[in-house]
Amino acid sequence: MQLIDIGVNLTHASFDEQRPALLERAFKAGVCQLVLTGTSLAESDHALSLCRQLDKHGDRLFSTAGVHPHDARNWNSDDSKRLRAILAEPQVKAVGECGLDFNRDFSPRPLQEKALEEQLSLAADLQMPVFLHERDAHPRFVQIVRDYRDRLPAAVVHCFTGEKRALFDYLDLDLHIGITGWICDERRGAHLHPLVREIPVGRLMLESDAPYLLPRSLRPKPKSGRNEPAFLPEVLREVALHRQESVSEVANHTTACARAFFGLPVVVEQASDEERENERKSD
Repeated sequence: MQLIDIGVNLTHASFDEQRPALLERAFKAGVCQLVLTGTSLAESDHALSLCRQLDKHGDRLFSTAGVHPHDARNWNSDDSKRLRAILAEPQVKAVGECGLDFNRDFSPRPLQEKALEEQLSLAADLQMPVFLHERDAHPRFVQIVRDYRDRLPAAVVHCFTGEKRALFDYLDLDLHIGITGWICDERRGAHLHPLVREIPVGRLMLESDAPYLLPRSLRPKPKSGRNEPAFLPEVLREVALHRQESVSEVANHTTACARAFFGLPVVVEQASDEERENERKSD
């Protein structure tokens, strides 16, 4: 079984000094590839640097690059040029995380909309997929994305937590859907149980959003209370349960979907760096 974690915040300071061990745990758990989330220009640079530092073979770690709506207040005329340069790197596979967040409103809404529109325009120009964020902004979000959708190769609504109307609107726009450990939360995620069945094969992907959204159904729970990619199989298990599919079926089609969406190479086997280096020398 192979899984792809399409959204992990590996730049988060809580992962400092332990990233190699965290990745080793992820690989042993079946998570063969990870897409590191860029949420600002600085964090996008950091995510790209981690891909280079921690993935010697260039087939396990990839990243996105963009400006999150929380940081949209800092968007200026030079940011598009700087972002374009980061997106030119081969490890960077999507524009984002970008979108609208009318829940916390850390940035004024007009500035959120401007930053989103300019990043969608950049993605259309570069013909790159988009990694989208939406919280409590569904009507306006749909209006903006619809204006660009025909020019975009693909887009995923990351960490979907919305209601049926929002899901169907996103599917009508031919958007992909990312599901996290939110579905494992009996307090606030139970509404996703029937909805996850409505996502067609080929449009569904899995993500940890680590270090956030530790699956509440996970047993035993880590003492740190921090989520990590190695726990993605718990999200897989919950999604499979409510889609009434086997774990292997969901693993296969979500991995194939993620690989096609981001244009990732196939990982033939999950070997350690030492094993892979020995194999290379023997060749």
